Amino acid sequence: MSNTVLVIGPSGSGKSTSIRNLDPKSTFIISILDKPLPLKGFKSKYNPLARWSDKEGNYLQTDDWQRVVRCIKMINEDRPEITTLIVDDAHFIMANEFMARACEKGFDRFSEIAQHMWFVMVAITKSRPSLTCFVLSHNEIDNNGVSKPKTVGKLLDDKITLEAMVTTVLHTVVKDNQYTFLTQNDGLHVCKSPMGLFDELYIDNDLQFVKQAVEDYFNEGE
Repeated sequence: MSNTVLVIGPSGSGKSTSIRNLDPKSTFIISILDKPLPLKGFKSKYNPLARWSDKEGNYLQTDDWQRVVRCIKMINEDRPEITTLIVDDAHFIMANEFMARACEKGFDRFSEIAQHMWFVMVAITKSRPSLTCFVLSHNEIDNNGVSKPKTVGKLLDDKITLEAMVTTVLHTVVKDNQYTFLTQNDGLHVCKSPMGLFDELYIDNDLQFVKQAVEDYFNEGE
């Protein structure tokens, strides 16, 4: 199974900025919203995927869950040089489909939207161990005042919970005017990491650092 990390937090709290130190030669970004990333020289580093057989492209814009799943499987099977996969603004896979189907009556669409996101998460988590995947998503505050991954409808929360599908969940926190990741649940933020993975409660929002730490921890001895 892949090393999958869920990164959640509000807009402007450093989720996309955390991509800055990853090597574009071994990184692939699936952008759900296709907004420019806050990285200097972004367009010269990340080239759109022209076709599924393209071995040069490292960027795909789509909010279609089926294309997202197909891209994940393509990277897993046909792009061994890619060792980091980013799904940016992942919750918009659900939100955009919900808005596109907003006029449909009945509740079946909520079940279908939840299932589609589950398909995406399964494709990610079942990828090869040499692939580290980061799912970046916005947060929402639940009825208990706890910040959790943002979803559409109640099915994912009641039956699955996205954070339960992965071992590591980081929450963005702006602390002393610095972007950071919170590594353990403090009662107000849904986040977690295995004992010994990180030495500190707050770490720099650097996905390259997180990638190295996760690979050293989970792939030790391979």
